[in-house]
Amino acid sequence: MNILVVDDEDLARDRLVRIVERLQQRQSGLKVVGQACNGIEAVRECQALAPDIVLMDIRMPGMDGLEAARHIAQMETPPAVIFCTAFEEHAVAAFDAQAVGYLLKPVRENDLEDALTRATRANRAQLAALAEEDEANKGRTHISARTRRGIELVPVEEVRYFQADQKYVTVRWPAGELLIDDTLRQLEAEFGERFVRIHRNALVAVRYLESLERDGQGHYHVRMRGLDDTLDVSRRHVAGLRRFIQSL
Repeated sequence: MNILVVDDEDLARDRLVRIVERLQQRQSGLKVVGQACNGIEAVRECQALAPDIVLMDIRMPGMDGLEAARHIAQMETPPAVIFCTAFEEHAVAAFDAQAVGYLLKPVRENDLEDALTRATRANRAQLAALAEEDEANKGRTHISARTRRGIELVPVEEVRYFQADQKYVTVRWPAGELLIDDTLRQLEAEFGERFVRIHRNALVAVRYLESLERDGQGHYHVRMRGLDDTLDVSRRHVAGLRRFIQSL
């Protein structure tokens, strides 16, 4: 059983590694194959090392453990995730209800041994609950999609717009684009005022709105900073968008 240890504190990671090494004497096959100090590194190491289990801290700078677990779950064969948290027991109840494994810090050897024995891969219902917990917390810092190259991550702060096309949504940023399964309604609810709707099929990033333009046929378009392409604005959204831009 290959294990990835994820925690932003060196001492916490070292402690987990030492416990696993002691458990190796009783459970053959246990092995720490890697370590990571934040959520982004965790996603990358999971793709590179394909661990069976991830021991994941929740509170980490940048991408936290909840969001990292959500991205990792998109892997073709995702590992089981056991959260290691300093939350009080009443706060941990939310994770217990989702049937996602957790350990309270400081992690004890017997507790880790039991958790590793019970660890299973999350099912769809558990992953959906995890997504809801993450969104209720603060929303994702990254958008992810499974491609031929594995799980690709795009920082939300670099996204220029989301555009729906039939069953998928395109995420556009200066370096390229990805197709994701999220709906515009879900994205609008998650990211709130960071994106504004300009059409039934498009949300644009407020921070990158450059101008609202009208062509010779009377159609309106928006131009986004950092991109050459423009996006259509529907008639019903023109007045509200104009007022919004004037208020910036």
